Amino acid sequence: MVCFQLAASQGAGRAGLPPSQPVCVLGPRCSEWLRCCGGGEPRPRTVWLGHPEKRDQRYPRNVINNQKYNFFTFLPGVLFNQFKYFFNLYFLLLACSQFVPEMRLGALYTYWVPLGFVLAVTIIREAVEEIRCYTRDKEVNAQVYSRLTARGTVKVKSSSIQVGDLIIVEKRAPPLLSTGSCFLRTDQLDGETDWKLRLPVACTQRLPTAADLLQIRSYVYAEEPNIDIHNFVGTFTREDSDPPISESLSIENALWAGTVTASGTCPRRGIELRSVMNTSNPRSKIGLFDLEVNCLTKILFGALVVVSLVMVALQHFAGRWYLQILRFLLLFSNIIPISLRVNLDMGKIVYSWVIRRDSKIPGTVVRSSTIPEQLGRISYLLTDKTGTLTQNEMVFKRLHLGTVAYGLDSMDEVQSHIFSIYTQQPQDPPAQKGSAPTTKVRRTMSSRVHEAVKAIALCHNVTPVYESNGVTDQAEAEKHSLGSAHPLPPLLCPQVALVQWTESVGLTLVGRDQSSVQLRTPGDQILNFTILQLFPFTYESKRMGIIVRDESTGEITFYMKGADVVMAGIVQYNDWLEEECGNMAREGLRVLVVAKKSLAEEQYQDFEARYVQAKLSVHDRSLKVATVIESLEMEMELLCLTGVEDQLQADVRPTLETLRNAGIKVWMLTGDKLETATCTAKNAHLVTRNQDIHIFRLVTNRGEAHLELNAFRRKHDCALVISGDSLEVCLKYYEYEFMELACQCPAVVCCRCVTRCDGGNDVSMIQESDCGVGVEGKEGKQASLAADFSITQFRHLGRLLMVHGRNSYKRSAALSQFVIHRSLCISAMQAVFSSVFYFASVPLYQGFLIIGYSTIYTMFPVFSLVLDKDVKSEVAMLYPELYKDLLKGRPLSYKTFLIWVLISIYQGSTIMYGALLLFESEFVHIVAISFTSLILTELLMVALTIQSWHWLMTVAELLSLACYIASLVFLHEFIDVYFIATLSFLWKVSVITLVSCLPLYVLKYLRRRFSPPSYSKLTS
Repeated sequence: MVCFQLAASQGAGRAGLPPSQPVCVLGPRCSEWLRCCGGGEPRPRTVWLGHPEKRDQRYPRNVINNQKYNFFTFLPGVLFNQFKYFFNLYFLLLACSQFVPEMRLGALYTYWVPLGFVLAVTIIREAVEEIRCYTRDKEVNAQVYSRLTARGTVKVKSSSIQVGDLIIVEKRAPPLLSTGSCFLRTDQLDGETDWKLRLPVACTQRLPTAADLLQIRSYVYAEEPNIDIHNFVGTFTREDSDPPISESLSIENALWAGTVTASGTCPRRGIELRSVMNTSNPRSKIGLFDLEVNCLTKILFGALVVVSLVMVALQHFAGRWYLQILRFLLLFSNIIPISLRVNLDMGKIVYSWVIRRDSKIPGTVVRSSTIPEQLGRISYLLTDKTGTLTQNEMVFKRLHLGTVAYGLDSMDEVQSHIFSIYTQQPQDPPAQKGSAPTTKVRRTMSSRVHEAVKAIALCHNVTPVYESNGVTDQAEAEKHSLGSAHPLPPLLCPQVALVQWTESVGLTLVGRDQSSVQLRTPGDQILNFTILQLFPFTYESKRMGIIVRDESTGEITFYMKGADVVMAGIVQYNDWLEEECGNMAREGLRVLVVAKKSLAEEQYQDFEARYVQAKLSVHDRSLKVATVIESLEMEMELLCLTGVEDQLQADVRPTLETLRNAGIKVWMLTGDKLETATCTAKNAHLVTRNQDIHIFRLVTNRGEAHLELNAFRRKHDCALVISGDSLEVCLKYYEYEFMELACQCPAVVCCRCVTRCDGGNDVSMIQESDCGVGVEGKEGKQASLAADFSITQFRHLGRLLMVHGRNSYKRSAALSQFVIHRSLCISAMQAVFSSVFYFASVPLYQGFLIIGYSTIYTMFPVFSLVLDKDVKSEVAMLYPELYKDLLKGRPLSYKTFLIWVLISIYQGSTIMYGALLLFESEFVHIVAISFTSLILTELLMVALTIQSWHWLMTVAELLSLACYIASLVFLHEFIDVYFIATLSFLWKVSVITLVSCLPLYVLKYLRRRFSPPSYSKLTS
């Protein structure tokens, strides 16, 4: 949207041109959809104001669609996504095979009910998500906005907005007084929560009313849609004026969807919005735990095939042996538990719910419920510094003038210098006889301090807004101090700290608009300056500048401030800049270099002509504008250095110590200087006091990188500090060698990385990580919105990992192995049964018995393992060393898997052989004895596995037992009801159950007695 006029009664709002969220519209194949509909590739366009019918090409609709399916594709799409995985397809083929008479082993519902249950859970979950997406999309697409037409203002839905429409958004935002400009926030696009100034097209400001925009003959030429939200190239042309007026349009005149807007024209909509074009489909993350479970299920499938082949081989491949193989594959299909995936997915939902409900980490949001176990397997933590480890609250600490420096304890001297400049009678005591040289030095220093403070007070984007006392007139605003207002921060937080500091020493910013700045002196005198040009800060230039004219003297001055790496080549030669920047950086301060240059009137007029011409260029505009500005950036006078400190968040130090003791290696990425990054690492205890630090010197080629890597290889147990440039060279030539050495370091600090102070630079890192955790900070919510987990403070990370991550992983490990044990147990019984009866492919249990075994009889006790925990949360936080055991994957490994397989074989064989030995006459008695023993064994094994009882676990055990006893009345087709009421049945079941479980209880006691796990030592 291009801003034209801000009506006094309308204001601006944060709603923006809909859709107001950066979402992916029409799915991932929007470009193909465009081509099919005649849209073709995105092209530049000419948009006539208020006349969408004059469009020169076809544009997509202005709608959002976050749904993965529609009404017709929902069911086929969900089923396809389920059956494209091998094991789901495997169970489908098993169920379908029961329609073949030669392969049928029992009732159809024996196979179709479990499969239908699993699919029903998935379909319901997907349906709920689709309904939520549909509701949100419908709400956004139906938002009503005001469109300016020849008939006046007309209400129109978001989905009906067309390219060329003039839109008025009537939500309030801080307006810039009497200028037609407005502020916007782009936190929904790039995470920046600060207000940014946007300017209207100058020639439209002379129109009496907004409706007159429809009466003029004008158009906007806009570049083709692209993903860059920090730049915009276009021109505004009015043809009905004499001569025709043409103005350049840049990012300062543009408002993206999802930002504050005023009345303006819409040159793009729908999937051509930059918020949409910047939205990529994040990869679907699969945790390490899920990969391990998939590996185990593949082993189980291999065991299924082997057992089936062995059974047929023992029959000497007689008769139709290939059909027998298929029947045995069906018969032993329980080896692969169909309920495993459902149990784990439901467990993940429980873990996510527990995390959200934890009162000790309030505000925590789980945005990806598929990888909570991954929180228990973290080995490396990559973290940004600004807003993550720090508060992103800047405090002014140091002013350095080269020969003298002022700290917090000497700011009264700065205030005295400023006071002496603007008052006739300085506050200093009168000079004694013979002190004339001292007075001269004093006046010279006062002048230097004054120039530095004035430059800091002028060179910024901060605008004071007087809302607390209702001041709206600029003249009255000048009568009030900044203390009764609050500044709107621009791109960088340090600018506000600098402006607030200049107020504290006597030079107060009282007013600012598009063309002027007003400062108040200690003597209540108002200094007026005209803004001739403003060069905003960019992440590429790392500096900002402003050209102002002093209205009292007519002097034109170019002020500039920026990072020392770029300012060192701009200012005049000096012998102290580099040294003092390093000294301040070693104290952990962010350093800005401030300089100025006086311009003659002719010099400025020449510059302005070239600058305007460059801004009107459509092709390579940025390069041409930068070239013109650089012509001024030479031989500037160095005024001062400023140092601000970004303070650490609460409890960052103990949290980092906890992570280090848990075996997690922390890597910090920052855009600060090497010295600043090293100081921050020490202050935050990222590096311990007795730990050596290896500073990787700057390398530019392969040879230097090789030598430095060899030097680094000789160091042991030391933290690494490396610059972004050196890192790039090492990764280019020695990626494997460097990563091998870096991964051995207890901590790594990467400085001078290309980062941004908005949280947006973390997004790609979070999306590529195995588990992304975003911290909601003052720099924006972009990172937290893109993260799998979102926390409000860095210190909450300790509890999120040590407690919830550890519990989630250990619980899922126990749950998965117990579900596998449950399936292997009944499969072992089937194998014994078939072997005894001449390897017949006849099922031991049929009908409801096989379904009830894995559902109502054992499902609740087994699933209650998601509530189990080995230690209290306080103990897990106090002893982070417990987390180290998880990094080795011990709760779920081939060793533990093999142990559970052996337990399953032992118990299944014991139950089956016991039933065969103790039954008397009828086969139905074998079923009754073995099945009852199996149910009791499973319930007792759950009790054996539980380490900390929860009341729901007790309820699940008793409820399952009650369900089984009550269902015996209806199972007369499979179980002799009269037999189970006899004493003979009871003692036989008791003996078999005791033999299958007692040895395991004894082994557990002996293990805890002679080789206790680490956590048991803390709970005893």
